[in-house]
Amino acid sequence: MKLVVGLGNPGNQYENTRHNVGFLGIDMLAQAVANEEWLEDKKNDTKYIKLETLLLIKPQTFMNVSGKAVSNIVNLYKIKPANIWVLHDDLDLLLGYYKIQKARGPQLHYGVKSIEEKLGIKDFWRVRIGVDNREKENRTSGEEYVLQKFNDEERVMLTKVLKEVVNKLSMVLLKSS
Repeated sequence: MKLVVGLGNPGNQYENTRHNVGFLGIDMLAQAVANEEWLEDKKNDTKYIKLETLLLIKPQTFMNVSGKAVSNIVNLYKIKPANIWVLHDDLDLLLGYYKIQKARGPQLHYGVKSIEEKLGIKDFWRVRIGVDNREKENRTSGEEYVLQKFNDEERVMLTKVLKEVVNKLSMVLLKSS
């Protein structure tokens, strides 16, 4: 079983913010690979779509404690670290760019850090989706910036990069294990 985790914050106030890029990406991935609705697992604090060899989840904890929900699911389904993929926003990358790397990530991301701490490992895939589009002068702090919504121009750039990510992930994740 392969697990794909989209990181974000639950609640309407966080929809379409930079910090919820993981949710936006996994929603797009779900549309591409499954014709199913998100189900709720209150016991494990997640929304999920389960296919034969693929499990998509959106932790319903807040970003900084995502590891709790992820570790519950990893332990429940006995998922190996090499089969865990985490989609998340990344301020170390410019908007419009992404990187898929194993055991490497941004300098600081509390959602990813929470997963590492709860699983006790760093050896999982990170789908790092760039969100930084700040001006060099008068830069907004990272904590404040990631909670801002994308403007129309940025949404176009984000949609383009998310389509690229989804195409690449669909090929990798749907290959027979």
